Amino acid sequence: MSPRVRRSWIAHLWREWAIETRRPILPAAAHPEPHSWSDRNLTASWLGHATVLINFYGVNILTDPVLFPRIGMRFPGFTVGPKRLTAPALTVNELPRIDLILLSHAHFDHFDLRTLHRFSARTAVVTAPSTRDLLRFTKLREVTELRWHESIEHKFAAGAVQVTAFPVQHWGARLQRDYHRGYNGYVIERNGRRVIFGGDSALTENFAPLRKRGPVDLAIMAIGAYEPWIRSHATPEQAIGMANDAGARFIMPVHHQTFRLSFEPFHEPIERFAAALAAEPRRIAVRAIGETFVLPD
Repeated sequence: MSPRVRRSWIAHLWREWAIETRRPILPAAAHPEPHSWSDRNLTASWLGHATVLINFYGVNILTDPVLFPRIGMRFPGFTVGPKRLTAPALTVNELPRIDLILLSHAHFDHFDLRTLHRFSARTAVVTAPSTRDLLRFTKLREVTELRWHESIEHKFAAGAVQVTAFPVQHWGARLQRDYHRGYNGYVIERNGRRVIFGGDSALTENFAPLRKRGPVDLAIMAIGAYEPWIRSHATPEQAIGMANDAGARFIMPVHHQTFRLSFEPFHEPIERFAAALAAEPRRIAVRAIGETFVLPD
């Protein structure tokens, strides 16, 4: 990172953490109703940032749950870190029973301990290597670390779900020196259907081999925070390209409209994403926080 970019980023963080304390948080565009969803469908709602609620034919899965007003270092009574631009589409108390949580990596905007403390021991967790220790003070006990290309099958009352980790182009350190922590994308399989949760990733060829496992029904892809972090985050066009490499039928764009973590304008990621799919608009699963996607038959 150049000295100029570093100075700009420090100024940005100061504005986020201090000056914008009084800034109101915008409401989500829609309010999902997960208790009305059918267990006979694959249904998914974008709750904000990388948090997606999935009803996978009766198994409720939550990706990278972050549902409070700020992310960052937590101290008694307050959090030091960026404030949300847009409220989550559901609060923790509005969630249905969560069977499985997927954690892609330990960054504060994906691995929010304040949110994770709200889940009980009955919720299973799949996480990246060397991140289990961060959960030691939560109630979560069924925690599995997956390395790249490893799989696990979880069995729930509604049936089994298989989760396989795959490599992405990112990094896993939560603080400055804990680079031993891993970072994953995941393939989720059930009832002959497959969903990709890409976590965070710069442009990589690692999505193409996923096509060999069979058709992908939905790819959940991060499309924001690429300016100036292009070495660890994809542009909207690159995210589409990686989903196409995997053979994804529908794409859910996430990781935008929620926190100001980079310099691109608020609406730019989704505008570029929609423009890149202008010839295939039906492939866009959602466009705004709170919208719900139901996989067509």
